[in-house]
Amino acid sequence: MNKFKYLKISNNKKIRYLTNYYKENLYIVFLPGFMSDLEGDKPKAFYKYCKKRKLGFLGLEYSGHGKSSGKFTNGNISKWTNEIQITIKKIVKKNNFILVGSSMGSWLSLNQFKYFKKQIKGFLGIGSAPEFLERLMWKKFTKKMKKETIKKGIYNLKHGDYEYPISYQLIKDGRKNKILNKKFTSKIYTTMIHGSKDEVVPIIYSRKILKLFDGAKKKIIIIKNGDHSLSNKKNLKKITLELNKIVSNVI
Repeated sequence: MNKFKYLKISNNKKIRYLTNYYKENLYIVFLPGFMSDLEGDKPKAFYKYCKKRKLGFLGLEYSGHGKSSGKFTNGNISKWTNEIQITIKKIVKKNNFILVGSSMGSWLSLNQFKYFKKQIKGFLGIGSAPEFLERLMWKKFTKKMKKETIKKGIYNLKHGDYEYPISYQLIKDGRKNKILNKKFTSKIYTTMIHGSKDEVVPIIYSRKILKLFDGAKKKIIIIKNGDHSLSNKKNLKKITLELNKIVSNVI
């Protein structure tokens, strides 16, 4: 993979990103999930695909993620949405692009439509998790967990082998970023891909996103026995194939 670069977006904030630069071509903009980075198999697969097809590529790590600056617990949906907007303006510039959002990245992708409606030519969601902070986290917290989060401002949520430091400001900010009550009139190719065995985010969230798009050319692909990340070779091949269908229709 190419060398990562850094974009200074304020005096104390640097965002790490990966790009494959083409002046006049269509771009693929990859937005990773919650606490994810660009070291995984998904960004590598999309970067490789773009190189092969001579398409532009942009993948970024939000503040507090990967090697970007900032503390994870200071970040939230509003801040990360803003960082994406700044990075797209700087790197993709006026080029058209297709958004590929993984998990939380789909929520952040939907937030970009208010800035780049004319430039966005397609949207591919993978295990999409819109409004997950309230609907899939906070609502499932016990009274004791909620109390601790409010009192200490943070709760260390254990999930599998991982521990997620969930700040109360993150939960509150998530409420300001409701997206499932919006309507999108962009007549673009919109494909949601979800694993049938996703134990993190139910498939209904991918269906909810599709309902938001009026007049879009939309479909849902359920990958049999697929988990939340859909990162193995076989699944990535299927996802890239679906991305290629969108690209072929756009170019």
